Amino acid sequence: MAQHTDAAKYRTQLNLYQDSLVIYGNKIINDASGPERLNSSYAFAKLLVRALKTPNSFNYSFDSLKTISIQYPPDRKFRIFSWYVMFDDGSYRYYGAVQMNNPDGKLLMHGLVDYTPAIKNPKDTVTDNSKWYGAQYYSIIPVYSARVPYYLLLGWKGNTVKSTRKVIEVLSFKDNKPVFGMPVFDGDKDNVNSKRIIFEYSRKATMLLKWQPATSTVVFDHLAPMDDRMKGAFDTYGPDMSYDAFRLANGRWRLQSDLRLTNPPSAKDELFNDPKLPGTIKNIQRKL
Repeated sequence: MAQHTDAAKYRTQLNLYQDSLVIYGNKIINDASGPERLNSSYAFAKLLVRALKTPNSFNYSFDSLKTISIQYPPDRKFRIFSWYVMFDDGSYRYYGAVQMNNPDGKLLMHGLVDYTPAIKNPKDTVTDNSKWYGAQYYSIIPVYSARVPYYLLLGWKGNTVKSTRKVIEVLSFKDNKPVFGMPVFDGDKDNVNSKRIIFEYSRKATMLLKWQPATSTVVFDHLAPMDDRMKGAFDTYGPDMSYDAFRLANGRWRLQSDLRLTNPPSAKDELFNDPKLPGTIKNIQRKL
């Protein structure tokens, strides 16, 4: 009876925390200026930590929080909270945390510190949670067949007023602490043995990046410049109506070019470009 009473008490506490988090989460998106949105993010992060200190908080879904992403792998060994603040100049900063599913119910969490500007070679850099290549994740794919089990994370990464990025990140754990990046990609000369895959394209475009479990592939639009003379100017890139994929084989991801899709992506597959567009993070995730 006491355990039931405690569980009810903790759920009531978490409901109250969630009500306040919803208010701050909306402010992160809708406040009028960058500094106001940043202050709301700080307040949100502090309150989230307090909420997660509630015993057995991992089992609370925070399903009313629509302005941030909360992702679980199938094995539910952890979950990732991730969100962003957009500044007035069109740039972004990312925030997040990895909460472990601790059997004793106490909080075991690793805050994610966006270190993007200081990571000079993000494709070739292994980082930890204190030097995170920030993104907002919308899919987690477990890979248990590798020598070191890991998870593939698909993420959206608003970049500048001109370009957007998407990321295929690799997450593993060492001593129960997160490690980001692992050379598990067999691709072309630009991606062979990369620690993560980064796509950059025009902010005016949309890009498909989606896990297809039936074929064990991560399918994505092939990006190309509008004009061959603009090669390397990634803010001019967009989908060229062809598709590539990374296929999982023996724990590694092998590039397949010019993929023929039996069910071509529809408009519902598009990820938003402008965070001010109508819709919530939950709705956006369903479109991916």
